[in-house]
Parts: sequence; C-alpha cells; structure tokens
Amino acid sequence: MLRIFGLLLSALLVLSACAQTPTSSQIGADGKPLPKVYKIRAGDTNDIQYRMLDSVNSLRQAAGLAPVDLDSKLNAAAATHARDMSIQNRPWHFGSDGSSPIDRVKRVGYSGQLVGENISETYETELETLAAWMDTPSTRTVILSPNARKMGFSWEQENNGKIWWTMVMGS
Repeated sequence: MLRIFGLLLSALLVLSACAQTPTSSQIGADGKPLPKVYKIRAGDTNDIQYRMLDSVNSLRQAAGLAPVDLDSKLNAAAATHARDMSIQNRPWHFGSDGSSPIDRVKRVGYSGQLVGENISETYETELETLAAWMDTPSTRTVILSPNARKMGFSWEQENNGKIWWTMVMGS
C-alpha cells in the first residue's frame, strides 16, 4: 500500500512539473497580460472594412442617426493617408506633400463634402481603435455626425505589427 502511494505521489509530481506556468514574457511590468500582435492578412480587407462599417452603424443607430455606406473613393483616400503616415512615422492629418483631408478626398474624385477624418497609430484591432475613438470627444463627433452618409476606412500595417488606421466620413 505504501509502495502504491509512493508511485502515485511520484506520478503526481511528474505531472505537476509538466503543467505550463505563465512566464515573465507573457505578463507585462504592470502585471497585465502583454498584448498579442494583431496581424492583418492580405485577404482580410473586406472583412475588416465591413466589420468596422457594421460597428459604426450600430453606434449610429443607438444614437438615432442614419447609417453610412462604405465608399470606394473614401477608402482610397483613407488608404493613401494611412500609407503616408506610416512613411512619415507620425500620426497627423496632413500628408507629406502638405495635403489636408479635404485635398485627399478631392484627389480621389469624391463629390460629397468631407465631414471629418479620424486617425490612429496603434497595435490594436480596428474595433479597439473604434472604442478609443468613441472615448475621445473630437473623434466621436466625426463618427456620430448627423451629416455623415459615407465612410472610408483603411490602414497600413508595418512589419513590426504597428497599424496606421484612417477613417474618413463624408456627406
């Protein structure tokens, strides 16, 4: 009996040694889990754009506002600016050529008026970025503008995982 107990105890110790314990590389200095890199694949474009569109329209509906439609010209303006911010390595609303958001929507042939542009430099997903925009009064105003009828949304992701998000809202 003692021999069986000894074998069971030994087996339990061996199995407990095999259990995975968190390593210091999985927990940050603040004691919270480190974020995982959100890697966007080439084929994810439509899924991400429509997930953002659906989320924005849910927020707009909750605020009693009309939905917006995804616009290919505004998507092009957003993609151009996201790429340009990545090249400049700074998030701001002016292009490396001095262009403003108004200039960029005109360049792509958008016939409506610019309502606003939201930008972000982050490692977060599009929905985490949307949540951050909703927490900031100036970017929330763009998303929930009663004048908005069209939306463009795009990004540029660097090899290290950093994402430059751009949302353009038009009337």
